[in-house]
Amino acid sequence: MPAILEPPQESFAPATNRSRTFARRFLVTAARFLVVLILGAMAGGGWYLARKGFGRKWRGLVVEELHKHGVEASVRRLTLDPFRGLVARDVRIFDYKKRENTVAEISRISLDVNYAALLQRQPFLNAIDIRNAQVTLPLPEGADPKSPRAQIKSLHAHIYSPPEQIYVSQADGIFCDIRISATGQLIKRNDYKPSKEVTPEEWQTRLVILQRLVNELKQFKFSEPPHLQIKFSGDVAQLENARVEGTLQTGQWQRGNYQAQKLTMTGEFADQTLSLRQCELEDDLGGFSASAIWRRPDDELEFQARSSLNLRALLESFGLSRLVSDITFLAPPRFEISGTAKLGEGQPRWQAIGHATLDRFAYKGIPFLSANAEFSWDGERTMVRDVHLRHQSGELVGRLLDAPNDFRIDLASTIDANALRSLAPADMREFVNDWDWPHASNVHLSIRGPSAAAASWKGDGTLQLERGRFRTIGFNSASANVHFGDGAVTYENFRVARDEGVATGTFVYDFAHHETRLSNVVSGLRPTEAIYWIDPKLLKVVTPYKFQKPPTITTSGVYQFRGGKNTRLEINVDSPGGMDYVFLDKTLPFDRINAKLLLTDDRLQISELNGAIFSGTVRGGADISLAKNDQRYRATMTVDHVDFPKLTDLYFKYKTAVGLMNGHYEWTGTGSDTRTMNGKGEVEVRNGDVFAIPLFGPLSDILNKIMPGVGYRVARKANMSFTIKDGVIRTSDFHVDGGTFGMVGQGNAHFLDDKIDFDVRIDASGAGFVLTPLYKFFEYKAEGSLKKPDWHPKIF
Repeated sequence: MPAILEPPQESFAPATNRSRTFARRFLVTAARFLVVLILGAMAGGGWYLARKGFGRKWRGLVVEELHKHGVEASVRRLTLDPFRGLVARDVRIFDYKKRENTVAEISRISLDVNYAALLQRQPFLNAIDIRNAQVTLPLPEGADPKSPRAQIKSLHAHIYSPPEQIYVSQADGIFCDIRISATGQLIKRNDYKPSKEVTPEEWQTRLVILQRLVNELKQFKFSEPPHLQIKFSGDVAQLENARVEGTLQTGQWQRGNYQAQKLTMTGEFADQTLSLRQCELEDDLGGFSASAIWRRPDDELEFQARSSLNLRALLESFGLSRLVSDITFLAPPRFEISGTAKLGEGQPRWQAIGHATLDRFAYKGIPFLSANAEFSWDGERTMVRDVHLRHQSGELVGRLLDAPNDFRIDLASTIDANALRSLAPADMREFVNDWDWPHASNVHLSIRGPSAAAASWKGDGTLQLERGRFRTIGFNSASANVHFGDGAVTYENFRVARDEGVATGTFVYDFAHHETRLSNVVSGLRPTEAIYWIDPKLLKVVTPYKFQKPPTITTSGVYQFRGGKNTRLEINVDSPGGMDYVFLDKTLPFDRINAKLLLTDDRLQISELNGAIFSGTVRGGADISLAKNDQRYRATMTVDHVDFPKLTDLYFKYKTAVGLMNGHYEWTGTGSDTRTMNGKGEVEVRNGDVFAIPLFGPLSDILNKIMPGVGYRVARKANMSFTIKDGVIRTSDFHVDGGTFGMVGQGNAHFLDDKIDFDVRIDASGAGFVLTPLYKFFEYKAEGSLKKPDWHPKIF
């Protein structure tokens, strides 16, 4: 029989159990949602804090915390990095003592924060971590914004902040291609009080110095980054008492054309004293080593250095080539120096001594074998002693002092003076270049003055020269006592010897007033050569006077050059050996002559001229223009008892037997142009054979026909007055006294054009008186050539 199925029995759970299950599920779901919401909020907050950063309040907390640790700063953004934690970005660091002064700008700083302490408003900053940051220092006021900024790149640093301390475990960065590593600690007490504030002027001065340092370091090119290691310790409140140690090492580097092998420096600042214990620089020629100590309380500096570097290239790389612009070093110079300095307010007070040695160098193109000297300097006074300057021709020894209102030079030299001519002061260069000293010289000089300017020098010395030349004119020897003063050089008691004689006296070369002053200069030298020593332009003045032997010339006065207008030379000439002078195209041979000359800027005046010529005497004077484009002159001459035959032979190429001539002539003219001669005079011939003159020769034949033998008698006297103008001699009172007969005449003689127009009449005298009624038949006229006149009776 089929089983009988029974419906299941229903069971009912209590209502309380069902409500508990629902609540549990609701709570789990809500918790999950809350967790998700919190995680989302945290993620969103993290994203916001990483991107946008904390607000002003939180930034203020960080700034305040940094202030507690001795750092004045401002933070533009404060963000949260999931890996680095709290990060302060665009941080600006200020001077703790004066917030207006920006010390640095840092791109980002990681902050190690104690968040529990932060929430409890307690000091919360444990450390500062800086990674790959860039620190930018400010420019000084007025600087070009485009100027290179002082920056520390790739900065890594970890700074701890234990209570009342700042500890830098390691800091590394690149400053102007120099790797800088620093480590140390500073004490920052809770009761910290800043020391003396820095004034705005001091702050700007520091920034200017920093900027200059940056500009200079930019000029260096390093083969590898130099490394500067710094260790420090001290109190933030008294940084001036901090202790700092530093070491700098470089490999090869270059600045401009200067190359160095390496540089090593070690130093320390402690007890307010900066000590440079080691400074060594090496280049391809030598090395440099130095040490120094600077004491801040007294502001005193002590230093010492030694160098054999390639000095010229080093100075050129720093733009200081002007210091050695005149020197060419063929070997590295060697210097040693030590001293002290007081660097307080005002000008530093220096005290330095040293030694310098130069091997194989050239100064202003002059090659020297060597030089060495001891020197000292106190900032105002320079003293150089034990100077030894060696040249292939000799040696110079001396000493020098250059002090305010006191300049001194003492030297003795046997160096070839030609080699040193380029050392002469600019004002004396032209004068010195006129000299040529191919042989040895010996010079001793003691110079004094208020300054190094040559125009202010005064001094004394001696000068001895062997064979040489001055303005191309040679001399065998020369010596003088030399004096310097008032911008002039005086050669006192000089003596110049040549083959023909000597010259002595005193002359002053005044390069300040461009003049030469001569005092009692007595010369037995040839004038045409000695005049070159005064001025070559004067050669044209003395060339016409050709002395048979060198005359004795005494000169005193002033001669100015370079356009000066106050020349006045008084010259006395005494020539017992005779002189030749060209007059009217003929050479007059004076047996002896002496005269006084006065030479001024545009005139030569000759006075008291006395001489002997043709067995007679001559006196006279002249006033000759030396002005440019003006060759006019005025002259006068008087002759007594001159041998008439010699004179006629010179000018007319004929000789008479006897006769003496007296005469006087005054005239003017222009240069050597005889036609411009314009003058007047008188001439008289006694006891002369007038008729033997070719001009009057035909008259002698006529007189012989009248009275045989009369035409060949010696005339007792012949005289006339005359004028000369335009090349014509004119006379109106020609008269010959022949005893029995006389002759009178008048006319013109064109001596330049070889023409004559002359009338002569035979006059009565003595026994010839009986022929008086016939004298009109004895009037003659000369025409035609002066050399061959045509005489014919005037009546016909």
